Amino acid sequence: MKNWYVVYTKPKWEKKVAEKLSQIGIECYCPLITQVKQWSDRKKKIEVPLFNSYVFVQLEDVDRNSVFQIAGVIRYLFWLGKPAVVRDEEINVIKTSLEATNISDISVTSIQVGDRIKLESGAFSNQDAIVQEISNTYYTLVLESLGCVLKIKYK
Repeated sequence: MKNWYVVYTKPKWEKKVAEKLSQIGIECYCPLITQVKQWSDRKKKIEVPLFNSYVFVQLEDVDRNSVFQIAGVIRYLFWLGKPAVVRDEEINVIKTSLEATNISDISVTSIQVGDRIKLESGAFSNQDAIVQEISNTYYTLVLESLGCVLKIKYK
């Protein structure tokens, strides 16, 4: 069974890696968005990757090492000690969202230490928190309104 995996690339190599992977017969997806870049003398529309340094590849688990024959591929993205698998539905949501004509600007950011977030579920639902620490298996959050520190383990 073919799964979607996330390949981590050298910075600014996403489009080159996707093109080379396609040339050797590996199905891949590098979602691109159009941005207007401003230089001192002009503005220009350019296509840039939605996710910096990531390319999605769909292949059998036994064929995962074949991506390393392409220059610019560094490693797979791992989640909880295993290569991260992206569901088909998630790839389709990305594709559908990028095809929508009513979206004018998209950017992707990850949670970082110091960010203020609102907890959306669980015992602390609707509480504001500050991200204090991020590790491979848990987040540490400060709940100022309750005067406590919350450690949340990933599932």
